[in-house]
Amino acid sequence: MAVKVVTLPFIEDMKRFERIFKYIGAYKGKLVTYVICTLLGTLFGVFSLAMLSPFMSLIFGGASPVSAETIKTNAIGGFLSDFLNDLILKDGKIAALAVICVFIVVTTLLKNLFIYLSNYISAPIRSAVTTRFRNDLYEKILVLPVGYFTEKKKGDIISRMTNDVGEIEGSIVSTLEGLIKDPLTILTNLAYMVYLSPMLSLFLLVLLPATAFVIGRISRTLKRQSHESSEKLGTALSIMDETLGGIRVIKAFLAEKVLQNRFEQVNHELFTLRNKMNARRDLASPLTELMGVLVLSIILYFGGMLAIKYGTLPAGDLMAYIALFAIIINPAKNLSTAFFNVQRGAAAIDRVEELLKAPVTVEDSGIRQLEFTQGIEFRNVSFSYGEHTILKNINLSIPKGKTVALVGSSGAGKSTLADLIPRFHDATSGEILVDGVNIRDYSLHQLRSQISIVTQEPILFNDTIAHNIALGLPEAPRAEIEQAAKVANAFNFVASKEEGFDTNIGDRGSKLSGGERQRVTIARAVLKNPPILILDEATSSLDTESERLVQDAINNMMQNRTSVVIAHRLSTIRHADEIIVLQKGEIAERGTHEALLAQKGIYHRLVELQEVK
Repeated sequence: MAVKVVTLPFIEDMKRFERIFKYIGAYKGKLVTYVICTLLGTLFGVFSLAMLSPFMSLIFGGASPVSAETIKTNAIGGFLSDFLNDLILKDGKIAALAVICVFIVVTTLLKNLFIYLSNYISAPIRSAVTTRFRNDLYEKILVLPVGYFTEKKKGDIISRMTNDVGEIEGSIVSTLEGLIKDPLTILTNLAYMVYLSPMLSLFLLVLLPATAFVIGRISRTLKRQSHESSEKLGTALSIMDETLGGIRVIKAFLAEKVLQNRFEQVNHELFTLRNKMNARRDLASPLTELMGVLVLSIILYFGGMLAIKYGTLPAGDLMAYIALFAIIINPAKNLSTAFFNVQRGAAAIDRVEELLKAPVTVEDSGIRQLEFTQGIEFRNVSFSYGEHTILKNINLSIPKGKTVALVGSSGAGKSTLADLIPRFHDATSGEILVDGVNIRDYSLHQLRSQISIVTQEPILFNDTIAHNIALGLPEAPRAEIEQAAKVANAFNFVASKEEGFDTNIGDRGSKLSGGERQRVTIARAVLKNPPILILDEATSSLDTESERLVQDAINNMMQNRTSVVIAHRLSTIRHADEIIVLQKGEIAERGTHEALLAQKGIYHRLVELQEVK
């Protein structure tokens, strides 16, 4: 009854490893070879120990030959007894002793050879499975909608890809070795032990369920603690990410101590949790060994009685039995440790599966081709994030080649409205049309290939200037990259660099100034050469000189293109074909710069605040 209580949770935990087993299934041939090598290694180990009985009989048996009755329980049977007796009669006991020693050496060599081969086969499988996990996680991150990441900490996602996948890798080791190698070793040795002495083997029926029950009781809270530990690590990584990104602000506001205290508190909680986890995990092995030695002592006592008092168990068989039992103690310890690792792995895989199974709300099911010949239209579009309504009943038409500017206070919904065009989010209700067709009917690749975006914060990667410009077109010729840089007013500063376009710009472009970074992102948009541009406050964070250079680059880029401009500095949108004033997610005013000024409404007030003449 105790075995059932422990086994069921174990089986439930193993169900969580369905994806791992699916990945491992791709290596069926290697897995079969692994099992065969493990089985052969175990069998040769048993054969080497089986020679203990004839060895003991030969050493302590006096002048009498080695009888078949003495060694028939060694699974080699009469053939071995006949062979040894013939050898003793012909060449003497020393020759027979030499043969036994050679047999032990050869079987031990074969045992270790096959164990090595099993490990050689299993290691690449483990690495391949964890590599597949990371690839799938990264692929899922790339297809998840932008809205998913607004509620998630970057550190937590990184923790899932590193720490949790590492925990899973440990569980894979336990799965392969703990559920294949160790059980094979235990069962093979047990079978031979039962064959040697069914009476002594009855004691083992007490050890296994008792050990399983005790281990199960100890490890019950390990999964919960492992889950908490992973969350704490994610929080610590998030603090680290924020620190690296905001180190200048931290130093400027003398906030080093605040951040240090915050990190140390999380780190201490992580330290405490891991200590508790390690204490429980490390208890499994010594506890199993203690119980094994306890049963070994019982076997020594009752086995000695069978050999000395009743004479029903030959001394050689008793020695072989004890040696076999000693052999299964380590696999039993490993199996109990594997059970603990499975508990930890179950918590890790829950976190990884949560990410892998996160719903992709922006589905890529469209098949229509997109040429973009007419324009973009919003029809009764509303968007909500959870219970929070961000956009309400937006109706807007953007003809091809025209420029529409979006203005309004922070939180009015400007960026959200622009993000709906490339389907970073999907509208909650209403529809967005491009050339009269709902954008959901186009594939994401078709739709986004027609759009370039320049954001307020330049998004650059730790690579060369050329590779950053050619991000969307990695095969672009150098001449086209240079021409895009000229249009973006970036060519001169790039050419002045020692390595030119091959200059590495550092993490997030840290080796460039703000204006230089923005012009590189504009060059990237120019090289893509799309018919639709989305400019999200692209000059709001720049100084006057940089703003002029960037604005000139933007004006060059906007020629003959359909543009949606999110404006912070209203002086940059005077010549827009239409200005849309958003307030609390709704269109409050619309018209040209002159018409809106004449209305003396919201736009007029915004202009006055910025002292636009």
